[in-house]
Amino acid sequence: MGTPEHTTAGGTAGRGYGLVGALGRACHPGPVLAVTSLAAALAVITGRGPQGCVLAGAAVLTGQLSVGWCNDAFDARRDSAAGRRGKPVADGAVGAGQAWAAAYGALLLCVPLSLFSGVGAGTVHLAAVAAGWAYNLRLKATRWSWAPYALGFGALPAFVTLGLPGRPWPAWWVLCAGALLGVGAHLGDVLPDIREDLATGVRGWPQRLGPERARLLLPVPLVAASALLALGPAGPPGRREVVALALVLAVAVTGTVLGRRRERLAFATAVVVAAVDVLLLLGGSWTGPA
Repeated sequence: MGTPEHTTAGGTAGRGYGLVGALGRACHPGPVLAVTSLAAALAVITGRGPQGCVLAGAAVLTGQLSVGWCNDAFDARRDSAAGRRGKPVADGAVGAGQAWAAAYGALLLCVPLSLFSGVGAGTVHLAAVAAGWAYNLRLKATRWSWAPYALGFGALPAFVTLGLPGRPWPAWWVLCAGALLGVGAHLGDVLPDIREDLATGVRGWPQRLGPERARLLLPVPLVAASALLALGPAGPPGRREVVALALVLAVAVTGTVLGRRRERLAFATAVVVAAVDVLLLLGGSWTGPA
């Protein structure tokens, strides 16, 4: 995709275990494991059964791997220009061609693994993976950079439930909460790099906001997701939901106030709110009419 191959002084790119380790780092292992674990947990609590849980987890894993490798391969030249360390392709630990091959290989595996859950579920998941690729290749540098995150996170519960007997959709508020979590994840992911991104010409939605406004906006979609997950189910919220909502509001306000001087604290409090949202999602009963 026009990204040059890089080699290290020691010539380690592409050799044996060095290549495996470099590809492991290049796939963005933290987000890959987090999203795959969430998908597997959702499959378990919705009753997909052992085979369904394994297939759903494998589909999400290969999709996330393909997006992660695509991202590092495509951004290698920009990462080098920005002087970012710890990027295996930009550092020369793995060649760009090897990263692209891994990305396409994972994508090819993702197609049948997704469709094993059914045509509807597979189509939803593959659309989310396609959105991730679109973000990497084009939308990252536009005002629509938030949209692939919203689609990807919003589609995850739908992929899981559409693989159940009867193909039920999640409740509408779960889809919306997932999309809001995605928007919050986008803001949190980009926030530490906004200044470097602007210096290399990347002008996505958070970059256009600027670091200060992005920091202030960061907790808003996450708290909104909390409200939907706590108040969306029929009937009055229980004690668990009330406590969770009070906690996220307190943490969000703390992060907003103290984050003015410590940007990392703003990010840390957003992670806490997102974790509470995930617990609410895993603890709820949310299949039904969308």
